[in-house]
Amino acid sequence: QVHLVESGGGSVQAGGSLRLACAASGYPYSRLCMAWFRQVPGKEREGVAVIYKGGASTYYADSVKGRFTISQDNAKKTVYLQMNLLKPEDAATYYCAIGPSYTYIREFPSSRYFAEWGQGTQVTVSS
Repeated sequence: QVHLVESGGGSVQAGGSLRLACAASGYPYSRLCMAWFRQVPGKEREGVAVIYKGGASTYYADSVKGRFTISQDNAKKTVYLQMNLLKPEDAATYYCAIGPSYTYIREFPSSRYFAEWGQGTQVTVSS
């Protein structure tokens, strides 16, 4: 049974940093992709970053490029999202998710392709 647990959310001032973590269990971790999405009330879930091909490749939403970094520790089966230079518009509930095995990503995959989700962790950014 697949299980994802996010941690690391919190409150920070604009310009600050947070690191989110997503611990995974119960599936062939390294053969699938992992992604971070975020959602604010009343809006669709938005893809933020995805890591695939065992951690060799990444893809970012334009809104976070150069500020966020996704990485994974295969031994710990944990995916991280380092978020720097946070802006008020980054405030959301952040979810990690498991997706299919991609060989190449040229646009962010739809959330409907991600089968398993964590419970979410809240990020608040004050101006």
